[in-house]
Amino acid sequence: MRILMTGSTDGLGRTAVETLLATGHDVVAHARTADRAAALDALTARGAGLVVGDFEDREAVVRIAAELTEQDPLDAIIHNAGVHTGRAVMPVNVIAPYLLTALIDGPRRHIYLSSGSHYGGHPVLDGVDWRGTTAGSYGDSKLFVTTLVAALARLRPDLLVHAVDPGWVPTRMGGPNAPDDLDLGHETQIWLATSDDPGVLASGGYWYHRQRREPHGAVHDEHFQDRLLRTLAGETGVALPGR
Repeated sequence: MRILMTGSTDGLGRTAVETLLATGHDVVAHARTADRAAALDALTARGAGLVVGDFEDREAVVRIAAELTEQDPLDAIIHNAGVHTGRAVMPVNVIAPYLLTALIDGPRRHIYLSSGSHYGGHPVLDGVDWRGTTAGSYGDSKLFVTTLVAALARLRPDLLVHAVDPGWVPTRMGGPNAPDDLDLGHETQIWLATSDDPGVLASGGYWYHRQRREPHGAVHDEHFQDRLLRTLAGETGVALPGR
């Protein structure tokens, strides 16, 4: 399979790229800047492709989507890139994966990074700062992206989509004392992107360490799903195909 892994320079993303390459997959890694891309030299030497762009910048996301459209077709995208605090929360955690989903035609599987923090999110779209002029709520961003998964599962039966809570893992974002298992976090992403397990083939799941769990109740609210899609399409000027 040919798989794009966003946010690949360290943590879950880098470990996943290493594992995918070792198991024979064709991988496209992603780095935010050229300087950070240097950390992927060992992986590109092993055959990984590379795209570079800051997901806080919508034009960079659009450019990356165009680059990938001109290359060999992708089978899956693992939307792993994310930030925990600051102004980039909504642009990186929600807008970027939405745009990649809408603009890259072809990948059947989309795996989105969620979080247990989504349970503390608020299903309120009024006043959300999608452009990141102020700090955004991490919990809200993860509720929105988990709701995006449910909306896609309902409206796009041609896609196989899932949300993953990797746990509180010891990455640069999670910190060195995080209690969860880093391996289980990235293994679940890979499993959902590549497996033909019957459970995986039932689209629209919210997963924690290969266990399907019930998400925040708002995730299944079809009216909220539709409002989110309309809001994202209006904000970006890009609608999902078929909408």
